[in-house]
Amino acid sequence: MSTESTADLFVDEQPPGLIRQAMKLRRTQIGVTLSLLLIAVALIGPFVAPFGSTEYVDMPNTLSVPGTLLGTDYFGQDVLSRFLFGGRTILILAVIATSIGITLGTTLGLSAAYLRGRYDEIIMRALDVILSFPQVLLSLVVISMFGPSNVLIICTVGLSTTPRIARIIRGAAISVVERDFISAAEALGETRKRVVFAEVLPNVTSSLLVEMNLRLTYSVGLIASLAFLGFTPEPNAANWGLMIQENRVALTEQPWGVVLPTIALALMTIGTGLVGDGLSRVSAGIDRGGKGE
Repeated sequence: MSTESTADLFVDEQPPGLIRQAMKLRRTQIGVTLSLLLIAVALIGPFVAPFGSTEYVDMPNTLSVPGTLLGTDYFGQDVLSRFLFGGRTILILAVIATSIGITLGTTLGLSAAYLRGRYDEIIMRALDVILSFPQVLLSLVVISMFGPSNVLIICTVGLSTTPRIARIIRGAAISVVERDFISAAEALGETRKRVVFAEVLPNVTSSLLVEMNLRLTYSVGLIASLAFLGFTPEPNAANWGLMIQENRVALTEQPWGVVLPTIALALMTIGTGLVGDGLSRVSAGIDRGGKGE
């Protein structure tokens, strides 16, 4: 029996099947709907905004302004337009940062589980050093040292995400590397790279999908938090986190500048969280038949 046919006996449910099962759950459907709605706002919003992202419209913190739906913000800019422009940057940065973290974390986690011994210790202890720093604190230190830039934010968030993903993938892969089809692949002369990525990786995809969703949620929150603290390349750039920071002082006079981006970030977190919960339940064998909520 070939290694491919032997592996097929042990491979966990693959992403298409896992996603199909998860989509039968009500929680996943709600989560996908919320996530897609916010993604659509972030990507399409700039094209339908009535004003420019930094265009002065009228007196600051005014609710009733002709030509606007939600009034003006702390700088006299249209609140709705700022909101429609503000999600794109956060979403793009979060997706790129999460992709970097997923790629590095998966590679290191699989390598540690497969190589074992001193290689496992070296990889995991090095990652533990990064893991010992809270993500927000590490990001603030690095950005404070080198100055805020989108590239630096992406790299910092991605690297701080890497050890968390690596630990999950390593834990899921440890039991896989002990299976007979891995020994069979090695006996047939398969390279380490092929064994790791063609034999081990397909068996941890369910854990990877759940972790990917979770890390994207945290990346969105972290990047928005950095913007709230003022760590953005452009001080007046349209950004949901920065909108909250700018308009919090006039919350009682003009609440929409704070309420709108806060609701958007909350719904994004809830949506991605529900999707991740649905994937994890199906992956663990709970509600696999799609009858749960």
